[in-house]
Amino acid sequence: MDLAANIAKVQSSLESASEGRYPVPKLICVTKTHPAQDILPLLPLGMTEIGENRVQEIREKAPILNPEKTDPRFRIHLIGRLQTNKVKYIMHDVCLIQSLDRMELALEINRQAEKAEKVMPCLVQVSPAGEPQKGGIAPEALPAFLREVAQLPGISVRGLMAVMPDLGPCPALEQLFQNMRVLFEHVRDEAIPGIQMEELSMGMSGDYLYAARHGATMVRVGSAIFGPRA
Repeated sequence: MDLAANIAKVQSSLESASEGRYPVPKLICVTKTHPAQDILPLLPLGMTEIGENRVQEIREKAPILNPEKTDPRFRIHLIGRLQTNKVKYIMHDVCLIQSLDRMELALEINRQAEKAEKVMPCLVQVSPAGEPQKGGIAPEALPAFLREVAQLPGISVRGLMAVMPDLGPCPALEQLFQNMRVLFEHVRDEAIPGIQMEELSMGMSGDYLYAARHGATMVRVGSAIFGPRA
C-alpha cells in the first residue's frame, strides 16, 4: 500500500473532475476500521482531516491520534449515523458531526455542547434517494428542519452531507449529485438566519468524481486511499 501515491492519484482526479467550474473539494480520508498505527502515516503527507463512522472507534483511537487535546494533530469528522446516547462521548474529540439527521439528535447535541461550554459544528444529512437505512432529512423537509435547529445555541450548522445509493456509474446517480448541489445552493440563497451553507460533503471512493463535478466541497474517501478491505 502506497499511501502517498494513492492520495496523489485521488487529488489529481479531483482536480480534473472539478474542471475549474468549482473549487477542488477537500479530501477527508475515511479511516474507519483502520487502527491508529495505520492512520499516523497520513500526518507527514498533510492528510490531517479524517472520517470515522463509529463512536467506539473514535474513543479508542483519539488518545493515540491526538494525545494533546489542546493541540490536535488530526481533525476527526464523525461521518456515520450517531445514536443520541453516544453524543456525550465525542464532544471533545470530533471537529465536525456530518450526520445530523433528526431533531432528537439535534437536541442531544445541543444539550451536551452547552454542558461542555462549546458550540458543535454540524452538517445536516440529507437523504437524496429516500433510503431510510442510511438516515437523512428528506429534501422537501430540509428548510423547516434547518429553521428549528437554528434556534439551538449549542449547534452551528455549516452545510449539508449526503450518502448516495450504490447505483454504479449511471445518469441516475449523476442526477442525484446534481440535485444535491441545487438543493445546497437553494438553501444557501435562502439565507436562513443562524444557518451557514459553507460545506457540501458528498462522494465516496466509488463516486467521488461525480461529487467533484457537481460542486462538493468535501469528499469522503477510504478504500481508494487505503485499498479494499481484506
